[in-house]
Amino acid sequence: MSILRVLIIALSASLLALTLPVAGATANERYAAFVVDQGTGVVMHSRRSEAQRHPASLTKMMTLYMIFEAIELGEIGLQDQIRVSARAAAAPPSHLGLRTGDAITVEDAILALIVKSANDVALAVGERLAGGEARFAEAMTQRATGLGLENTVFRNASGLPDARQVTSARDMARLAIALHRDYPQYFAYFNADSFTYGGQTYRNHNSLVGRVDGVDGLKTGYIRASGFNIVVSAERHGHRLIAVVMGGPTAQARDAHAEELLDAAFGSLARRQETQLFAELSSPRLNPVREQRLIAHDFAALGVAAPTEMGSAEANQPLRIELTDELREPGTAPMQGAEAEDAGPPASFTVWSVQVGAYHSADQARARLSRIAHVSTALDGAQQAARRVETDNGVLWRARFEALSASQADAACADFSAQGEPCFTVAPGR
Repeated sequence: MSILRVLIIALSASLLALTLPVAGATANERYAAFVVDQGTGVVMHSRRSEAQRHPASLTKMMTLYMIFEAIELGEIGLQDQIRVSARAAAAPPSHLGLRTGDAITVEDAILALIVKSANDVALAVGERLAGGEARFAEAMTQRATGLGLENTVFRNASGLPDARQVTSARDMARLAIALHRDYPQYFAYFNADSFTYGGQTYRNHNSLVGRVDGVDGLKTGYIRASGFNIVVSAERHGHRLIAVVMGGPTAQARDAHAEELLDAAFGSLARRQETQLFAELSSPRLNPVREQRLIAHDFAALGVAAPTEMGSAEANQPLRIELTDELREPGTAPMQGAEAEDAGPPASFTVWSVQVGAYHSADQARARLSRIAHVSTALDGAQQAARRVETDNGVLWRARFEALSASQADAACADFSAQGEPCFTVAPGR
């Protein structure tokens, strides 16, 4: 990732955190909030995200994780029956009103936990999977620790009041990411807007599902000690965000604030993408004559007879060299530090390379390498290097993938050419 991109991401997140209103939450000691881009791990918003809070029915996200894990391990199946004990039947609302001796399928239990947030079902699940709720809570805590939930302790499967049952907004975001990452085949259950059982239809407590653009789960929760909590997953334009709000004064205020956080974070991502696109469009382009002169000079320095594009089944196209506008000021000293380390190839270098561009700074060359390394599997194990070369037009930094065999170099250039990316192979010692 380039330094410029890192700065843009950090600035976007900082601006979001500084400018986003907290909906009067600063006076609410139970309040905490956290928003993260699941794909990149970039934190878009954070308020008291490490502070201990009571999860309430967000606990059921962990109960569901344990169910999905048990299914994948073959311990239970979706159509298996879960018997309801007298203790489970006596669980306080919210519940399905199950009676002692009733049975519910695992799939119905999943939907009851997500949509209805049924406490009787949560307790029955704990008894079914671990032989008792206390043992199940211990297993939940142990599994949570393994997932990186550093501030979380579970004492029951439902989230019913227990002063010792604690978590944090950041931990709940980690759990949401783990659910989507580890069990994507079951994640669609979180997007259910209703659930019918025993002739009665229940609406999802998460009112953002089906109402707010991109929202596809996860869970709400409330007890008096926690206030109104919610964890939301939403995807727009290829970005998936996880938003957590804890300690809302009302369900309506909590939902409105979660929607506000999502809109602001997605807006920040869109502005960042627009900035990057504008920067790319604004980069100066060389006229074809000058570009070809630079290409010819670079090939002459390599001792290659003529520039060719490797791996294309069609007629060879003119090779492209990519340049940017970050020119060094005349009279400045040679680059130091990390750039100086790539001043030239090592004397023992005896294998093939692939060159994908030439730039006016080592950082730009490295950023290019990092950005396109995924294009070809032939580059697995290759070394990325920015190599300094003097030209009539000043210093250029060649972006190269090194430590390749001839066949790997050819295959990599074939993959790059198929994607319209500039590439040529470099023989050993060049």
